[in-house]
Amino acid sequence: MTSTIRVLLAEDQSMVREALAALLGLEDDIEVVAQVARGDEVLGAVAAHDVDVALLDIEMPGCTGIEAAARVHRDFPRVKLVVLTTFGRPGYLRSAMEAGADAFLVKDAPAAQLAAAVRKVLAGERVIDPTLAAAALAEGANPLTEREREVLRAAADGSTNAELAKALHLSQGTVRNYLSTAIQKLAVRNRAEAVRAAREKGWL
Repeated sequence: MTSTIRVLLAEDQSMVREALAALLGLEDDIEVVAQVARGDEVLGAVAAHDVDVALLDIEMPGCTGIEAAARVHRDFPRVKLVVLTTFGRPGYLRSAMEAGADAFLVKDAPAAQLAAAVRKVLAGERVIDPTLAAAALAEGANPLTEREREVLRAAADGSTNAELAKALHLSQGTVRNYLSTAIQKLAVRNRAEAVRAAREKGWL
């Protein structure tokens, strides 16, 4: 007899989380054993509930699903990771794979496809939404360095160079250089456009 697949659901929107849990609960071989609404609760839930597969939304408070995936992959490498997204941003796919994700799907995929993905990753397969895979290949690699991403993320709230320098423990000149390089790489006119462009591509 096939053993039940124990699944963790991490999704901050309760209606979406409960709907996913209800749909997966209809499958004879899948049991949702834990649900969390924050990215920083994922690791503890995986440890407490002997999870086989973790389904992780990207946009969550505490930390992103991609960051949570990296932590689970580091501490519980046997746990399979399925990243779900509302936003088909190519950069997210690359980041998710680098974090150790076994599958990357859009949230509005049919329930049968999600259940099938859970079974496939447990069998050692990788499952990637084909449209997102094609978009990621077309987009290419993230041109921004980790430091440039850090400065852009910090600049998203409209902080001045002086405020950024203080927060990031850098000189104002260094901050200016990072922002200038990021703006150049993204082929935009200013930092606000750089933040928006990087977010749209899933590079922040």
